[in-house]
Amino acid sequence: MGAVVLVCGNALDNGEFGELTERDDVSTRSVPARPGKAELAPVLAELADRRLIVHGTDADLAAVVLRLLRTERLADTQVGFVPTDRDSATAALWGLPTNPAAAFDLAIGGDVDPVPLIRDDVGGVLVGRGEIGPVRGVGYCDDQRVLPAKTARIVVSPQPGEGLAVRVTRTGLLGRSQTAVGRAFQLGCFETVPRSDGVPHPRAVTRWTWYRHTSDLRLVRGLR
Repeated sequence: MGAVVLVCGNALDNGEFGELTERDDVSTRSVPARPGKAELAPVLAELADRRLIVHGTDADLAAVVLRLLRTERLADTQVGFVPTDRDSATAALWGLPTNPAAAFDLAIGGDVDPVPLIRDDVGGVLVGRGEIGPVRGVGYCDDQRVLPAKTARIVVSPQPGEGLAVRVTRTGLLGRSQTAVGRAFQLGCFETVPRSDGVPHPRAVTRWTWYRHTSDLRLVRGLR
């Protein structure tokens, strides 16, 4: 099958990873952090049936997945992930190694295990962790009210088998938390700036939605 490795930002500074990719069945492409259409269009045009491996941050992976979504390539593209951040929320969520050698071995030789892909209502995607707050407002996970006009911090992540998980932690002395799972989370609130995979939204919003996309991400995460 072979693979194309997208080395995002300054990830190629890792000499160990550069040596790992010196294989006849692997080609490497250096792209900027959070690559966009201009950088990814030539890569996708020549990808054919090869596996696509992203070496970078969660935000880099999200940018690549967004391009696959917009070009209708989700269904036929196997995606491997070699995180540069040992605190990667995506790696922790799906049990991916953060050691470059182990992560690359899995990305090359592992099996595809489709996982939920989360979208937002302004055209973005979430692959690891979304954060809002502290914020005051009203929020629902599907039909369940999870934020009843209290100030709270909100964390949203993909959820195996469900869609997404929402953890709401109220601020203050009690600091009580609750978690809900469903297909969508909707928030109405005072102005706030959501963060998706560590990247803040470019402007403050008073409404926000994360929801499960109709197609899954074909993530390489199973061992043969």
